[in-house]
Amino acid sequence: MIRILITGVAAAALLAACGEQEQDPVNAAQDAASAPVGQMSAATLGANTVEGYVTNAAIGDMYEIQAAEIALERSQNAEVRELAQMIHDDHTAASEAMGQIVQSGQIDAELPTELDERRQGLIDNLRDADNFDEVYIDQQVAAHEEALTLHRGFADHDDAPELAAHAAEVSGPIEMHLERARALND
Repeated sequence: MIRILITGVAAAALLAACGEQEQDPVNAAQDAASAPVGQMSAATLGANTVEGYVTNAAIGDMYEIQAAEIALERSQNAEVRELAQMIHDDHTAASEAMGQIVQSGQIDAELPTELDERRQGLIDNLRDADNFDEVYIDQQVAAHEEALTLHRGFADHDDAPELAAHAAEVSGPIEMHLERARALND
């Protein structure tokens, strides 16, 4: 069932991407298909297990930091650059805080050291984008919707109270990033 859903989403994304002139159709389709896949992952595995949460939150932070660094290099738009700096700072702080929780030994989880294939694809697409600001903002809306699903879903976990508190704490800045990205998208 999940495979059929993913295939359908990918097909719809490819069709939608065919109408986009400014971004490579394959990259546009990959970005479009990433959003529902990320939401499904965040809502299921990520929000329900300690290891799933740690992995998804850490990779999400790594992606956000790398994407923000690219935006700070490439964007000429002051509002996009301001958002990128805020995202970079907040996700760096969130990543460091979670690292301290994991390294304290109170939970049984390991921090990933590199991006997963999906988010590496997003970074690659961002680097190749001719219409950079539009692609960056679209990716940020999708990534922050996914992150909110993940963190809000984990915030009430009794089996890892320190991580649950972290999830609740970072939800506020993530929601602010999402609101700013949506405003820029309009």
